[in-house]
Amino acid sequence: MAGGYSHVFKRPGYEWDVGLHYVGQLHLASSELGRLLADITDGQLTWAPMDDVYDRIRIGGQSYDFGAGRERFRRTLQQSFPAESQAIDKYLYRVESSVRASRLFFAEKALPPLLTLLAGALLRAPFLRRARVTTAQMLASLTRNRELIGVLTGQWGDYGLPPAQSSFAIHATIVDHYLEGASYPVGGASRLAAALVPTIERAGGRLLLNADVKQIVVEGRRAVGVELADGRVVRAATIVSGIGVANTFSRLLPADVAERYHLPEKLRAVEPSLAHVNLYVGLRHTDQELGLSSTNLWIHPTADHDRNLAAYLADPTGPLPYVYISFPSAKDPTFAERYPGRATLQLIAPARYDWFRPWQDEPWKHRGESYEALKQTFVDRLLKVLYEQVPSVRGRVDHAELSTPLSTRHFAGYSQGEPYGLAHTPARFEQRFLRPRTPIRNLYLTGQDIAVCGIAGALVSGALTASSLLGRNLLK
Repeated sequence: MAGGYSHVFKRPGYEWDVGLHYVGQLHLASSELGRLLADITDGQLTWAPMDDVYDRIRIGGQSYDFGAGRERFRRTLQQSFPAESQAIDKYLYRVESSVRASRLFFAEKALPPLLTLLAGALLRAPFLRRARVTTAQMLASLTRNRELIGVLTGQWGDYGLPPAQSSFAIHATIVDHYLEGASYPVGGASRLAAALVPTIERAGGRLLLNADVKQIVVEGRRAVGVELADGRVVRAATIVSGIGVANTFSRLLPADVAERYHLPEKLRAVEPSLAHVNLYVGLRHTDQELGLSSTNLWIHPTADHDRNLAAYLADPTGPLPYVYISFPSAKDPTFAERYPGRATLQLIAPARYDWFRPWQDEPWKHRGESYEALKQTFVDRLLKVLYEQVPSVRGRVDHAELSTPLSTRHFAGYSQGEPYGLAHTPARFEQRFLRPRTPIRNLYLTGQDIAVCGIAGALVSGALTASSLLGRNLLK
């Protein structure tokens, strides 16, 4: 699932939402995203607000809270950094101005070619001025306080690149997304699919499960269908691929077709996002008994995220550059009823795909003792962080299971285990081919690669693709 990367992972007595570890919407009842989501789910999906403090950034031994509401966010930061009041105000202004500029940038992606030729550069320019700057460069222009910069970028794991590598545009998008707080789907990840299915089928759509696509069928210069792994060919007037741009161009298109349109050359201008490991923890106690809340924790060894990551990638036995701790059972008001006496946590840390590459051709669940031993080292390290940060769960872990970049490759189809698709570098936003319309007639793209990462990004990309197909603005 290239747009959003969401499914349910279950073990007896437990359930975790893969890919929903940081789902949230801005005032879902009234926001554009909220209205769009309500439309495509026919209002059947309900959301529970998280705690007012949705994220807690911990750097060394110091904690900083990100609270719901722009003014609360600003006031809390200024209390922690009183000498940086002006810098914080300027930061919030630049975040919001970047998001305002992004609306025209993304809308331009859905325009017909002629309109793009006439007005595209003008529509893209305001956003690109922000997108071409790294997060580190933007923040360095506002303050010299390294601790403040470390706090403001403490959520960098949400988009997979540290400040010196990420575009300020993606940083601003994520920050703005949560400024008014976060919400969680009541019933968990499975409710997203369950609410979408009736809408698809009512419109004449049909869902096929376990129907792997071997390739897109192209006749002349036109896509005419897809060939399934079992040899069947499903023909259609329009083909929309949501499995990621790299997968579509390098795996599903015949090689001669991809070369004809110089698609391999275009793909060399972008790179996959960083992979991660994900630890699923089950507890035979309730959230209330353990004092667990829905506030996410971001744990960092120091405020220099780029240096932390570089040191870790060079020596994976060193300190983890971040650990994200989420409490899905505390976020879902129905969890206690569905799984009485239980609670769940998730821990995420970055990882390099190459560390697991030796086992990539081995079947899932049968990769051997050496692979399991490597996994156990990460389990032990993540549990150590968990016990330090959430001491109430020490000695009460009933289940702990790790997924690796190979798990992401197996379930989501990303060849490098990259959960966020293409890396959100400044260069990514310069690429004109990352849009719904492809040079092959009747073949369109959707998913987080043509917008931004995450479920909200996938939602926007779906609207952009539908707008491009129908010739009208569905985001309006």
